[in-house]
Amino acid sequence: MRYPTLVLVHGAFHHQEMWNPLIEHLAGVDVRTIQLPSVDRLGSMYDDAQAIKDLVLAVDEPVVVCAHSYGAVPVTQGLAGVGAVRHIVYLNSFVLDVGESMLGNRGGSYPPHWRVHEERYVEMLGAEQVFYNDLPPREAEAAARSLGTQSLSSMQQPVTQAAWHTTPGTYVIGERDAGLPVAMREKFAARIGNVRRLDTSHSPFYSRPAETAAVVRAALTRASA
Repeated sequence: MRYPTLVLVHGAFHHQEMWNPLIEHLAGVDVRTIQLPSVDRLGSMYDDAQAIKDLVLAVDEPVVVCAHSYGAVPVTQGLAGVGAVRHIVYLNSFVLDVGESMLGNRGGSYPPHWRVHEERYVEMLGAEQVFYNDLPPREAEAAARSLGTQSLSSMQQPVTQAAWHTTPGTYVIGERDAGLPVAMREKFAARIGNVRRLDTSHSPFYSRPAETAAVVRAALTRASA
C-alpha cells in the first residue's frame, strides 16, 4: 500500500526533533517535519500557519497531518480548504473554532506553568509533570531541557478559519494528560468525533511511540482508501 505523505507538526515550546522516536516506528512512510517560527523566535500563530501550508502545498500529493497540542491551532488555521489534506490526527490537541485563541480558551489568564517574559515570549515550567508525567524521571528531565521558548503572540491570536469543519480527523486523548484538563480535551474530542484513547501523558510520541504510530498508520490507511 502506498500511504499519503505524513506531515508532523510539533506543539508549543517543542522542536521538530521530538518526533524522532515516533518516526522510528513509521518505516515505509514518507514523513516530513517542520520547525514552527513561534518557537525560539517571535513568530506568530499566523506565521506558523503559513509555514505549514507552504510545506503541505510543496508536497504535491495527498497528505495526512498529525499535530500535537498547540500545533493543531496553526494547522486548523493554515490548512482550511487545502484539498491535498485527507486526514488530520489531533494528538492531545487544542481544536479551536473561528474566533477562539489559546489564551482565550483558558479565560485569558496565564497557566501556572508559564513564565512570561516582557509580554513577548513564554518559558515552560514544570514540563516534567505537565508534559512528561509517564516517563522515567531522567527521561522526563531530558525532554524538559530540550524545550525552547514560545512567542506570546502565538497564544493570543484567534483562529479565522477552521480546517476541522471540512477535513476528516482523529482525536487522540492521553488519559494521563496533565496539560489538558479532562473537560477541555473531551470538548475538543467531541468536535472531531472520531476518538482514540491511550493510557499516556500529553506526549505519547516519547512514552508510547509504537502505540502512537499505530494510530497514525490507521489514519494513513483510512486516507488511502
